[in-house]
Parts: sequence; C-alpha cells; structure tokens
Amino acid sequence: MPRVAIASVSQIAVDAGAQAVAEGGNAVDAAVATTLAAAVTSPAMTSLGGGGYATIWPPDGPPETIDGGFETPGRGLDPARLGGGRIDVHIGYAGGTDTTVGPGSVATPGVLALCALASERHGRLPWKALVQPSYEHARDGFPLPKPCHDYLVHAHDSVFGWNHDSFTALHDADGQLLEPGARIEVPDLADSLRLIGEQGADAFYRGELARRVADYMEREGGIVTADDLAAYRGRVRKALTIDHSGWRVATNPPPAVGGVVLAAMLLLMGGRPRERWSTREVERLIRVQEAVLLHRHDVLIRADDLTAEASALLRRADAGNLPGRMSASTVHTSAVSSDGLACSITISEGYGSGAIAPGTGIWLNNSLGELELNPRGFHQSPPGHRLPSNMAPSAARSPDGTVLAIGSPGADRITTAILQGTLNIIDLKLPLQAAVDHPRLHVKLTDEGSLVRFEEGLPVEELSVNSHCVGKRVMYFGAVEAAAFHPVAGLEAAADVRRVGGTAVAG
Repeated sequence: MPRVAIASVSQIAVDAGAQAVAEGGNAVDAAVATTLAAAVTSPAMTSLGGGGYATIWPPDGPPETIDGGFETPGRGLDPARLGGGRIDVHIGYAGGTDTTVGPGSVATPGVLALCALASERHGRLPWKALVQPSYEHARDGFPLPKPCHDYLVHAHDSVFGWNHDSFTALHDADGQLLEPGARIEVPDLADSLRLIGEQGADAFYRGELARRVADYMEREGGIVTADDLAAYRGRVRKALTIDHSGWRVATNPPPAVGGVVLAAMLLLMGGRPRERWSTREVERLIRVQEAVLLHRHDVLIRADDLTAEASALLRRADAGNLPGRMSASTVHTSAVSSDGLACSITISEGYGSGAIAPGTGIWLNNSLGELELNPRGFHQSPPGHRLPSNMAPSAARSPDGTVLAIGSPGADRITTAILQGTLNIIDLKLPLQAAVDHPRLHVKLTDEGSLVRFEEGLPVEELSVNSHCVGKRVMYFGAVEAAAFHPVAGLEAAADVRRVGGTAVAG
C-alpha cells in the first residue's frame, strides 16, 4: 500500500488524514479527512460553511480541479430582500480591512460538495470514515488554535460577537475571548456531522440541515434559499497547467483568479532565482508581483469574460511581457503518495460572517461581503454565479518523477506565498522545509501606491522601493503547506511555522 505525506494547518487535522491512511486510504482520502477536520477545528479561519478548490493529479492521468467555490444565492427570492442582513465592519488584521458580515454576507457554501466529489472520484474509503475524526472532535471538544486566536483578537467582537451561538462558542462566562488552547465546544455541531457522515453531503444541501440554514436566512435577512442549496454542485474542471524550469505545474483555472495569477507570476519569473535571492532577483520578484497584482485588481477581478482575460494575460506572461495597469481566512492541505498521486485542497470562509444557523453548529462564510470579490456591488451578481477567489491549490511534476502538492492560505497573499515556495523548491532546489521557511515578501497595493512588506533576510532595503520590514516568520505572509515524493529520497512534508501547522508521513 502506498505511503502518504501530509501537511496542513494543524497536527490535529493532519492526524485525521493519517488515520485515513492507516485505514487503507490514499492521498485524496488523507487530504479530504484532513480538510474536514481543519474545517471543524479551526474556528474563524475556515469552516464547513465555506468554499474551496482541490487540484488532484493522478499518477496515470491529467490533473483536474474540483471547484467547490462560493456561489451567489437568491434563487426564487423577492428582489426587495436584496441588500439587507449586512453589518459593515473594520477588522484590524493584516494591516486593516473593511468588510461586510452578517446573514446577508453569506454565499452558498461549497466545502462539503468539494470534499464529497473528490472522495467519490479519487478516494478509496467510505465517506463516513473520512467524516468520523471531525465528528469526534466536535463531540468531545477541541483546543482553540493559536493562529485562530491571533485572528480572533481582531475579529471576535465585530465579526463573531453579534450572533449568540457564535459569541458563546468563542468566549468564557465573563464574555472574554477564550485563550489559545482553551476547549471549544460548539452546540449541535456533532449532531450535524453525524448526519453528514451517515447521509453524505446531501444532508447539508438537501436535508434537514439545509432547511435549518434556509429558515435562518429567511428570518434574518440572508439570501441563501433552499433552492440555492439544493442546486449547488461541485464542478470538475480541467486544471490550468504551465511549464516552469522543466516542471509541469497545475493549478485551479477560472472562475477562480488565484491560479491565473500564480501561473502568470511563475511564467514571468523566467526560471529565476537561479542561485539565491540576490538583490537583482528580489527586484524582479517585486516587479512581477506588482504588475500581476495590479492587473488582477484592475482587469481580472472585474472581467465579464474572465477566461478570455486570463488567456490573454498568460500569453503575455509566457512571452515575458509584464502586464501594465489598465486604468484580500483560509486553510490549506497538501498530500502526496508514494505512487505519485497528489492532492492539494484550499478552503476558506472569507473573514467569516459570524453567523451560525441555529441547530447546525456550522459557521457560515461572508463571501458576498468581501469587497474585492464582488466588484458589481453587494447582492448585485445573479444567482448561480461563481465568485472569483484568490485560492490556488497546486500540484507539480518534474521529469525525474518528483511530485509536489503545495498551497497556502492568506487572502491576497496566497499567490505570492505559493509563488515563492514553489520557486524555492524548483529553482533554488531547497529542501522542502527550508523552502517553506525562507523569508518572503508581498507587494501590497494601496491608494498611495505599492508597499513592499517583507521578512528579515531579504535584501529589500537595498532597493529604491517603498518598503516595510515586519520581522521574522509572520502570519501575514500566509502558511505554505507542501508535500512531495522524490523517487530517491521518498516522501517529505513541510508545514509553515508562521501558523504552527502539522505534518505526517503515514502508511
């Protein structure tokens, strides 16, 4: 039986994946079990009420992406209901951001449809076995992870304080935010997972849980209807693939924008850095990030035909032409097996709506309230429209048989974190953990221009750019999780110290 390397947001989540392997599961089973456990045990970072994508590359076939992205709801809804159920907030996280939470910010979730479809197409274990560890954590309670606490320090009141069930789960009897390691017990969550384990994802989309979510939305001004949940399906898409330094890299295609941005950046780096992150190579990295992120903001995120705009960008990038300017909580799991199967899954709930539908214990996303993902405005996209996303779960193969799965959380830092991790592995040939731990930078776009935020260890201050050093290994720069199989060295997994993380080699 093939062995499997797993890397994800926490050891408690990775252990669920290792249990799946011990029961005869493959890399996809491991990634799905890990993802479900992460969705349950990472409150405020992600949830079963979120959305996501999986890029899966079988050893004997082409790579594919399973799209479990957020969908605009509102089927059968009176137009007079649109625009309500919103709470506008400012969160002092990652330099500060404005977003909208509340019931009206909830998009139709796709995490469970994504995991179920990945399991159905590529897994070996029965669905109930993949859900069982998550059910047990919900039943027995689980410790509040420090990365979740670090975000909740900024968001526990504004985002998670207005809903009674949400507030109670995250605060003590005196109303104080729980400390890292404190036991979290979410009422009704175990019962929901029991139903999901027994009845499949349909329990959430077309069963009793769907009724509870839809009833809550109708009472509180949200626009997710029973018809929206019943109509939701995970979608299989042909993965976006490019060549980089002899490797074939696969990532998620439109309607997500994250994979397009990552692919463009990899093409524009042109096989650099060649030996180390010298001043010249760092300057190139900054120029590439700035150009592609500006193009993302000005063109991709607003495109009526994203597929056409993505193709145009990749043609220019492949020719080495930087695009010019034309006029933003997440967890990731990587798993690779010794037979060459790679699975890369990223899921998110945005910044979180703060809403828990009564009787479910499931936190719901705020993707309709994320300003940059809704350029048409609040509640302005038609029902059934898949929202754009920064997520970019990726896999890669080299001619020598090496297989890599890689991804990261981090809002608009997702693609730049994966970019640098991938370059460190492919071009600098760093060991997996060293590649993940290496200092990173990110070009932040502001109204006043570009600001290069960077970690100690990169020669940014030698360049004539607006920059700010934020210290060492900072959570702001995402959390790259990588797993690899080398024909000679075997399996390897690396979790990012920026968010603690966990790894396992199982089987």
